[in-house]
Amino acid sequence: MDIAALIASPAAWAALITLIVMEVVLGIDNLIFISILSNKLPEEQRKRARQVGISLALVMRLILLSMIAWIVGLTTPAFDLGITGPLNGHGEPSFETAFSWRDLILIAGGLFLLWKATKEIHHSMDPAPSTDLLDKHHTAKNFAAAIVQILLLDLVFSVDSILTAIGMTEHLPIMFTAVIITVGIMMLAADPLANFINKNPTVVMLALGFLMMIGAVLIADGFGVHVPKGYIYAAMGFSALIETLNMLSRGAKAKKAQAAEPPSP
Repeated sequence: MDIAALIASPAAWAALITLIVMEVVLGIDNLIFISILSNKLPEEQRKRARQVGISLALVMRLILLSMIAWIVGLTTPAFDLGITGPLNGHGEPSFETAFSWRDLILIAGGLFLLWKATKEIHHSMDPAPSTDLLDKHHTAKNFAAAIVQILLLDLVFSVDSILTAIGMTEHLPIMFTAVIITVGIMMLAADPLANFINKNPTVVMLALGFLMMIGAVLIADGFGVHVPKGYIYAAMGFSALIETLNMLSRGAKAKKAQAAEPPSP
C-alpha cells in the first residue's frame, strides 16, 4: 500500500494511534531509567544527557525498523537446553528451555536493571553520598558511563518496542511515524519527569522499585513466562496513585503546620 492510500485509510490511522499509545506506555520504563541516571550527573549536564539518551533511542529504533527481517529472526530459537520443566495447568512446560536471541537480550537487560536499581537503592540509603560526580576530573567519565548505560537499556527496550510494532501493523511508514512521534513525546516529557523525580526523594525510591519489577518481568519473559502488561502497568499506576495521595497529605500537613506558627515579631 502506497503512502497516499495509507493516509486515506481509516484503518491505518487507527493502527497509528493505537501504536503510538502502546509505544508511549512501553517508553515509560525507558524514560524513568534515563531520568534517574541523568539526575546523578552535575546539573549542567543532565538535560544534555537526557537529550542524547532519547536521541540514541530514536536512532536505534529507526535502524532496527530498517532491519525488520533480522529483528523477526531474533525470535527464532538459537539453542535448546533440552530440559523439561514442570507442567502448568494446560499440560505445557511452565517455562521455556529453547532460547532465542530476543530471550537472551531480555534476560541480560532484566539482570542489568535489577543490578542498577539495587545499586541505586543502596546509594540512596548511604548516609555518606559519593562526591565523585562533583569532581571535575570525573565529569566526562561519568557522562560517558551514563550514556553507555542508557544505550544498553535503549537496545533492550527498542527490541521489545519494535517487536510490538511488527505485531500490530505490517506497514513500515506507520511504524516509522509512530516511533518518531513517540520519541518526540518522550523528549518533551523527559525534563519535567526528571525534575519531578529529583525534587521528590520518595518518588525516586518508587521509580527504582518500578525498575526492579520491570527487570524481573524482562527476565521472566526471557524464560517464556509472559506476564500480561496490563497487570504491570496497573500495579505501577496504583503505586503512583498512593504516592500522590501521600504527597498531597504531606503538603497539607506542612501548610497546616506553617499556618499554626506564631507570626514573627
